[in-house]
Amino acid sequence: MIHSFSPAVNDQTRILIVGSMPGRASLAAQEYYAYPRNQFWRIMFDLLENGRAPKDYQDKINSLLRHQIGLWDALARCERQGSLDGNIERPVPNDFPTLFQRYPHIHTLLFNGQAAARHFKQAFGQTVTQTLCVLPSTSPAHAALSYSEKLHQWKTALTQARRNSPL
Repeated sequence: MIHSFSPAVNDQTRILIVGSMPGRASLAAQEYYAYPRNQFWRIMFDLLENGRAPKDYQDKINSLLRHQIGLWDALARCERQGSLDGNIERPVPNDFPTLFQRYPHIHTLLFNGQAAARHFKQAFGQTVTQTLCVLPSTSPAHAALSYSEKLHQWKTALTQARRNSPL
């Protein structure tokens, strides 16, 4: 059984990016999106920090939080051979209802890929009041879209989520 990480959120978090489950590189490093070919941090820093290079992992997390964005995974734990979402077995969801009670300003969930959305929706269905948006996975396994196509979709979603922020 592998386990996900604690949420990276604070009281200012308005937008939550939801992944499925960290891959092997992320689990080994104990960092979200640690696999070098995953485009998540490149997309975030291109959109939020004018393309500057992050100094370290804490800089990455601080940048998201500064922009009222948090991170968590749909699953708390599961069994999986390798890093592919298609290999996930015996999934156990994270406790989103408690997270939403603790951080009531989260109004939008941006799913990093179909698997994250599927696992979340299987666990919570239509019980959430947040806006849900499924985006293309930043994983290198999702090569159907180019970097610029993914960047455009993520930019559109973040812009819309910020525009709809109640605070």
